[in-house]
Amino acid sequence: MTIADLTITPLIVPATLDDDTAADFRAYGELNRRICDEQVGLPDLAPDAAQLLPNWQDDADSLDLGFIARVDGEIAGMVTISFAQEEEAHAAEIDLLVPEDRWGHGIEDALLSRAETEARDRGRSVLQIWSLHRPEEAERMLVPKTGWGRVPATRLSDLIESRGFTLEQVERNSEADLRSDPAPLRTALTDALAVAGPDYRVLEWTMPTPPELRAGFAAVLAKLSTDAPSGDMDFVAEVWDEDRVVRREARLTGAGQTVSVVAVQHVPTGDLVAYNELLIGAERRGVTHQFGTLVSKEHRGHRLGMIVKCANLLRWRELMPDATVVSTFNAEENRPMLDINEAVGFVPVSYAGAWQKKL
Repeated sequence: MTIADLTITPLIVPATLDDDTAADFRAYGELNRRICDEQVGLPDLAPDAAQLLPNWQDDADSLDLGFIARVDGEIAGMVTISFAQEEEAHAAEIDLLVPEDRWGHGIEDALLSRAETEARDRGRSVLQIWSLHRPEEAERMLVPKTGWGRVPATRLSDLIESRGFTLEQVERNSEADLRSDPAPLRTALTDALAVAGPDYRVLEWTMPTPPELRAGFAAVLAKLSTDAPSGDMDFVAEVWDEDRVVRREARLTGAGQTVSVVAVQHVPTGDLVAYNELLIGAERRGVTHQFGTLVSKEHRGHRLGMIVKCANLLRWRELMPDATVVSTFNAEENRPMLDINEAVGFVPVSYAGAWQKKL
């Protein structure tokens, strides 16, 4: 092919996946999973089209745009761009999806250029993109600005590096076997509760969040954008209230997904100060994804991270007995959380690189 054979058109967001206009969105879900499989052998890292659609239909908190590259009428790649909707947001988050057999013909360059143009046109001054990497050594290893972790160079990392992006951070993707002996989890939970003491109480629920807990949950969710280690990545401080909690949970559960939440409440103040979320798709089998996990800065050092992790993993075994593994991402510099993961049986299966470019 030549670049003249390439067309790029917007991705249509259908009302449902059964609509006449939904074929491209279904293809987007399939391509997303294919890319994860090709890059790290883990297709279930990516949500399918049904899981993706509610997020794309609701732009109150994040606006998602997509573009499809075609060659001779066939889909040859896609790019998506997400724009946080806070007034102070500067960044556009890009996901470049070009399969291996289409790489090297200019498709990836054209899609990345289109994404950058969209970001500039919408007044964004920072571009962000994530790369996936296998847990292996290579001739050229990349070290992020944080100095924590390293990943092997890939065609994607070579491309975005050549386009002026800087590797800011490395995240570890770990998995734990849900069919392993739960006794170590119970022991770790008992020990952590003893350390935390009576000032901290465990709360558990399955989304949607009970109305009386929404305000407290909103407050601790807001801290994830500011308290979690993120290197020099330009993340806006998210603004949360009860309505945003309701919107988020409608998106998360809209495709039949189930989300379990375990939180810790500081008894003297009533504040929620730690939480952990586990999510699985409608089929209730296979990979469980850990979403948010956070301990508020002012309450660290009381084993609250161990409490929410272990309590939710134990609860999940009862809720989802057919689930097989839990997958989670953590910054390599987040040693306290990695220590918890390793203690309860998580092992590394892949890595992600967080890249940034200032326009």
